[in-house]
Amino acid sequence: MKRYYIETYGCSLSEYDSQVMKHALDSAGYTRVDDPGEADVLIINTCAVRLDTEYRMVDRIKQLRTHGKKLIVAGCLARARPGLVKRVAPEASMLSPQNAHRVLEAVESSGSVVLLTGSRRTDFIPPSPVKDRVATIMIEEGCLNNCSFCISKLARRELKSFQPRLIVEAVSRLVSRGVREIRFTGLDTAAYGRDLPGKPTLADLVSMVLEKVEGDYRIRIGMMTPELAMEILDDLLDAYSDERVYKFFHIPVQSGDDEVLRIMNRRYTVDEFKWIHRRVKARYPESMFATDIIVGHPGEDEQAFNNTVKLVRELEFERVHLAQYSMRPHTRAAAMKQVPDPVKKERSSLLMKVIEEIGLRKHEAYIGRRVKALVTERSFRGWSMTGRLDNYFPIVLPYREDLMGSWAIVDIVDASFFDLRGRLVEAVV
Repeated sequence: MKRYYIETYGCSLSEYDSQVMKHALDSAGYTRVDDPGEADVLIINTCAVRLDTEYRMVDRIKQLRTHGKKLIVAGCLARARPGLVKRVAPEASMLSPQNAHRVLEAVESSGSVVLLTGSRRTDFIPPSPVKDRVATIMIEEGCLNNCSFCISKLARRELKSFQPRLIVEAVSRLVSRGVREIRFTGLDTAAYGRDLPGKPTLADLVSMVLEKVEGDYRIRIGMMTPELAMEILDDLLDAYSDERVYKFFHIPVQSGDDEVLRIMNRRYTVDEFKWIHRRVKARYPESMFATDIIVGHPGEDEQAFNNTVKLVRELEFERVHLAQYSMRPHTRAAAMKQVPDPVKKERSSLLMKVIEEIGLRKHEAYIGRRVKALVTERSFRGWSMTGRLDNYFPIVLPYREDLMGSWAIVDIVDASFFDLRGRLVEAVV
């Protein structure tokens, strides 16, 4: 039996693509091994979102080449930067995210193959990636936007949604296996269904899953762009009323300055984003509202940065994913006048202090409270486990195997800016 080794980098979409490849290879009789030295073929499923990530991918490809085995470079770097991959590993086969299901062609070819064109196959959903009691389902790929900084659109451009029926069946299978948290992921989940007959929305999909799949599970909905979230917000807020949907909203603002948003080619204003935030918080005051912010994008002057800081202080996001702008090839922003790296670092440091201050204050407000949490994850060292409140706030607990997948009554005894720390009162089976 031939053996393969696979490494996965990047987001949950990459995890999904790796699962597609594993399913195809396992079904064909291949065996997965954990040591590249023991494999007949090596697969690296890459990410290209940032420049530092690209450097890491290049270094790892070079390391894998030293094994002298058949090498397949898959994922976003292969699709967005094929010339770079070819220079680094001219003998490697390349596989775009949309061709993950064709991995056998690359594995069994006598030479290198390049499979970089074509659309996402959406007529089946392979077994979803599962870790502990958490699973991920890709509900759509692609985005309708054209942000000036984004390279992901080069790798996952075309909007392709999976039929609601397939997603319902996938959720049902996962729940029957004991999965308790199911994450709906996509490049923009708010774009879901716009390419399908009848144009079912994300809210329609969630409502259908909740209606057809019984059980004690939770759905976490992934990132939504503000402009498309606005269009379905009322229906979406209604769908969230079911206790099986985490009160978690991930809606990236990217900047608190309208001029920078215009340069980024983001199709909303700061006031429109505030409107979304108000509507969410009016319906679900204790929800987790997560956002993304890019510091140092071309066009961001001192006043624009201060406007972003002001927005963060005003809205007090529960979670902020902060990144310094990273120049990516083949994007409009790469041709613009760049903000100097020292300025980006200084602004990032200043804003991070504000983010940590707000996060700590939000979490410290929970100290002394008794809460109910669903325990779904264990730490990679195995000494602790993580439970989630209804609003997806994480609670770290000492590890106990019998708690995995159970509800727990917990006293909050401490907090950091990132999570809560709990003491178990009792398990609820």
